[in-house]
Amino acid sequence: MKRFGILAAAAIAASAIYVAAPNSPAHALEKPVNAPAPKRIAREGAGLKTAIFAGGCFWGVEGVFSHVKGVKSAVAGYHGGSAATAKYNRITAGGTAHAEAVKITYDPYVVRYDELLRIFFSVVADPTLKNRQGPDVGAHYRSALVPTNSEQRAVAEAYLAQMEASNVWSRPIVTKIESQRTFYRAETYHQDFMAKNPGHGYIVRWDKPKVDALKVMFPRDFKASFLRDN
Repeated sequence: MKRFGILAAAAIAASAIYVAAPNSPAHALEKPVNAPAPKRIAREGAGLKTAIFAGGCFWGVEGVFSHVKGVKSAVAGYHGGSAATAKYNRITAGGTAHAEAVKITYDPYVVRYDELLRIFFSVVADPTLKNRQGPDVGAHYRSALVPTNSEQRAVAEAYLAQMEASNVWSRPIVTKIESQRTFYRAETYHQDFMAKNPGHGYIVRWDKPKVDALKVMFPRDFKASFLRDN
C-alpha cells in the first residue's frame, strides 16, 4: 500500500485523516508499548556513531528520532537493495529488496544505542509484524535493525532475545538484524517530512502519536524542537 501516493497527492490528503476501523488490526497494533529496559548496555566509546533503523514508513521513524536528545542527524532513505532501484516509485512497487529506513547519527554519551533500541520498539515499530507497519504493507515496510559496528550488533542481538523472553508482546518477535549495505538517501521531499507537513493526514493519524508517546514515555530523552536535516 502506498502512503496517499507521493507529493502530488499530499495536498489533497492534508485535510483528510486516515482512520482505521476501530477493530482493525492496524488500529489495535498502533499503540505504544513499554519495551523492557535493555540489560546489555552499549559501550561504543567517544565520538559520533551512526545506526540504521527500518520500521515502516520512514516519515515517522525520522520524525521520532528527530526529537531525541543526542541525535545529530536523521536521514530518510533506502537500505538493502541496489542503486538502480533506490527510488521511491520503484521501491513502493515492490520487489527491490530495499526497506524504507532512517540513518541516524548520534552522540553515545547523550543517548546510547541500547536506549535508541528501546525507544524504537516502544513508540516506532511493532516487532511482531512481518513486512508491514500500521496501514502500510510490503517487504519495503519491514522492521529491521542495521548495526554499523560489532558493538551495535551484539547489543541488538541481546535486546531482540530479551524482547522475545519478556512476554511484553503476545506474538513472536520477527524483526531481523540485517547486514549493513549501501544506504541511499531518499528524495528531498521525504526529508523532514513531518516538520514540513504537520497537517498531512498520514502524519496526523500515524506519526504524530508516536512523537507524543515519545514525549510522555521518555521525557528525559525528548526535545521539543525538530532536528532538521541540513
